[in-house]
Amino acid sequence: MSTFFSETAWLCLAVTAVLGGAVLCKLRKSPGQVEVKVVCLVGLWGGACLLGPSVFWVLILFSLSCYLLYTYLSGQELLPVDQKAVLITGSDSGIGHALSKYLDALGFTVFAGVLNEKGSGAEELRRTCSKSLSVLQLDITDPQQIKDAYSKVVEKVQNRGLWAVVNNAGIIGFPADGELIPMTDYKQCMAVNFFGAVEVTKAFLPLLRKSKGRLVNISSMAGGLPIVHLASYGSSKAALTMFSAIMRQELSKWGIKVSTIQPGGFQTNITGTTEMRAQLEKSLLDHLPRDVQKDYGEDYITMQRIFLESADKYSSPDITPVLLDIRHAVSAKRPFAFYTPGKLVYLELFFFAVSPTGIFDYFSKKFLNSGKAVPRALSMRN
Repeated sequence: MSTFFSETAWLCLAVTAVLGGAVLCKLRKSPGQVEVKVVCLVGLWGGACLLGPSVFWVLILFSLSCYLLYTYLSGQELLPVDQKAVLITGSDSGIGHALSKYLDALGFTVFAGVLNEKGSGAEELRRTCSKSLSVLQLDITDPQQIKDAYSKVVEKVQNRGLWAVVNNAGIIGFPADGELIPMTDYKQCMAVNFFGAVEVTKAFLPLLRKSKGRLVNISSMAGGLPIVHLASYGSSKAALTMFSAIMRQELSKWGIKVSTIQPGGFQTNITGTTEMRAQLEKSLLDHLPRDVQKDYGEDYITMQRIFLESADKYSSPDITPVLLDIRHAVSAKRPFAFYTPGKLVYLELFFFAVSPTGIFDYFSKKFLNSGKAVPRALSMRN
């Protein structure tokens, strides 16, 4: 019996060594964001193995973990580029601009949709990228421009189809208490961040069905986490996140994979220039009802600009994690449904999802609320 057990143990050890080596080879070829998840998974399995009743069961459990990891990593390998065509909206600046350059350098055929085809961002793309990149005039709130862009894409890709659509275009508006934000800002955020993305998706889905490609929607952590002063922006991104989740299920029968990117704080041009913020602030004050302005006070309202200033201060200037996650969503055999690039983004979203409302609100007031400004009426009462 002991001889049989010994031979079985040696056999399990040999299988474990082979599977472990295969996992390491797969891991070396996998992108960085996968590596972190694998390390965590190995740690959990390792802890379970250490609690095993005998060496035999430790080897069995470890062999099983290696097999599962090998299967998982096989789906994370990146498909060959093969000049796959990708449409990216909002490529004038920020993430869209950097992504257009990044995917072009990797060999993708990039269609960079811009709000202004004669602007500096569009000109820079033409000057610095390869001839495979095409700049398209694409205001995603204009149905005619979407149709024109579709015609140009079809003309170039012909029977190949379009491999991926990256809905990146977005605006944030002026951050303030939800009562202070004008209805025009709510409507504009929904028009760009949600309705525009939906209309682009609907227009280009026939091409994605042909290629069994990818739909990648750039949402935000504000779409899954209630952040003060971002009622209009967060609501529109939450709508986009839910739309993506539903489309992921509906489009699976066509072989189309849908991913949602929820970045944390990264420095992009979405917050606008100082002049643009001042103009939005003036517009907010000009259209605010007199009784509301009296209760809040002009000092409180003008203090809201601190939110964007602090956001810029604590945001990361390196958007590489976002680019890597988008590339994985576009290229992996089995991309993830959600990506959360940025420090602690996943943990914050998880904390909101599982914590009682009272606890979350307490920590939100303590750590997420910017500044100590109090509306005029409340300060007078105190």
